[in-house]
Amino acid sequence: MVRPSPRVLDGIGTVARLGLAAVWIVSGAIKAADLNQAYIAVQAYDLLPKGSVSLVAAAVPFLELALGVLLVVGLGTRLVAVLSVVVLIGFIIAISQAWARGLTIDCGCFGGGGQVAAGQTAYPEEIARDIGFLVLAGWLIVRPRSLLSMDSWLTRRPAVVGED
Repeated sequence: MVRPSPRVLDGIGTVARLGLAAVWIVSGAIKAADLNQAYIAVQAYDLLPKGSVSLVAAAVPFLELALGVLLVVGLGTRLVAVLSVVVLIGFIIAISQAWARGLTIDCGCFGGGGQVAAGQTAYPEEIARDIGFLVLAGWLIVRPRSLLSMDSWLTRRPAVVGED
């Protein structure tokens, strides 16, 4: 069996890193642009005490933006991927509990959020999408090397004389 070259694996890592970065940046930017709507989305899950809703609604967009920027530049890729998994699992749990409790809400994952008509929920699709993002993060945990990243620049070791 032919194994892919390290360069090909680095290319796959680059696609995973930049793809996940795009998800975090788009999601965070949409939410940050309308923090009132983010509040409505978090509140609709009916999970948190009233005082915590504002804090979570204000923090999540900027956490997502930070994860996205770190992935774009490729700094701390493995750690950022682990944090991404934690956040994504939290999102999947939140969506799953809303579905299990019969709530009729839009997840607010990419803006919007809050109450919707009974036939307008998309819980299976939202969970499947987040599982896809988990796959990208999982790749980066297992193999964080990628092209054009600060990680590779910072960890590059000089060639040792006499080695091939």
